[in-house]
Amino acid sequence: MRFEASALAGLKPCSSSEVYRAVMPTSRDLARAQALGRVAAGVALMLAPGRVAGVWIGARPASRRGTAVITTATGARDLGLGLGTARAVGQGYGSGPWILAGVLADAADLAATWRARHDLPTLGAAGVTLLAGSSTLLGLWLRTQLD
Repeated sequence: MRFEASALAGLKPCSSSEVYRAVMPTSRDLARAQALGRVAAGVALMLAPGRVAGVWIGARPASRRGTAVITTATGARDLGLGLGTARAVGQGYGSGPWILAGVLADAADLAATWRARHDLPTLGAAGVTLLAGSSTLLGLWLRTQLD
């Protein structure tokens, strides 16, 4: 492949900090991504409570009718938190309380999973522990970055 010198004439050198800012997501980008992930998880929990809960708590407990009630309610919680956070982040203000509510929900998921980890499928317990733990930490950091 051959480059023409005229094609490079309009390019300006840039610093590494300019490259960093161009490729790294902002705190708002991360908050939006977390919110949309929460919306997706909420919809999945509501539409397929047995299947999604089965990964987390095991197929047998997930097949119980009462489990579907709790799983659907948890999905509605995550859907509401995700939509509220996404809206506030999009408006550019008011995201703090929504992010804090998400931190509380994630920390509760983490604590409940950790407490019951010996009775849960290993992969499900590990996955939820990692997901809820990282989401809790991200939310705590985002709370310091956004309004």
